[in-house]
Amino acid sequence: MKKIFIVATFSIIAITIQAQNNPSSRPPASKDDRKSEKRQRINALLKLEEEGDPAFKKQSIFGIKLSTDGYGLSYEKGKYKTPRKTLLFQFELNEKKNRKEEKTATGPQNIIGQSNSVVWGKVNNFYQFKMGLGQQFLIGGKANKSGVSVSAIYAGGVSIGMAKPYLINVVENPSNQNSPVVRKKFTDTTGGLVLGASGFTYGWNEVKIKPGLHAKIAMRFDYGRFNETVSAIEAGLNAEYYFSEVQQLLYNKPKNFFFNAYITIMFGRRK
Repeated sequence: MKKIFIVATFSIIAITIQAQNNPSSRPPASKDDRKSEKRQRINALLKLEEEGDPAFKKQSIFGIKLSTDGYGLSYEKGKYKTPRKTLLFQFELNEKKNRKEEKTATGPQNIIGQSNSVVWGKVNNFYQFKMGLGQQFLIGGKANKSGVSVSAIYAGGVSIGMAKPYLINVVENPSNQNSPVVRKKFTDTTGGLVLGASGFTYGWNEVKIKPGLHAKIAMRFDYGRFNETVSAIEAGLNAEYYFSEVQQLLYNKPKNFFFNAYITIMFGRRK
């Protein structure tokens, strides 16, 4: 470790001396210079759009999504067609929850405040992988250099639903200290002591695929649309239809159609 530290120190000194002796090295630009360069760059992008050419060619955006019935992650690839229209290729991975789900603790908390818990009567975890094609249409902020632009979004595509059985850990004979812990579904449980949910990794060998379709409409608020870095918020409505019924909770009617409102925090880059 000492030798590595010595070598690193001499390397930093050598680089510093070389930089000081290099006549081409210049001091960092001042704040005013940076602002001037940014204004010139934005003016050049505005001129492009005035001539009918998009300021950027493409965008790559990641998103964190919260909806009225779950949450998820998204990725979007966009290709600018005109200054106002962008073709979108979208991918999402979500988990959908039933609004009647209620998590209950099944044991005391540990030293960090966690405890085993279970959602009583839950039959399946329901995940979706969605692929869609859509369009973004700029409706406000066409001359806005650094403020918020407003766009309308519409998209649709295929949805691959995955109904994974919700398993719980059960001691079937609590009075027997040697009674093993077994994993069961609520539909298979006739008694015993429920210790908690088995966890995310269990039940994948019994997943049932639920193909379907989805569509959405949304508004996107993009902060500084002439920046290379994307910072945006999208809010909208989403509808999904699956060709076979999905049951999430016992004593609740399985359904094919799901509808929700959502908001997504988005970040990425333009080129």
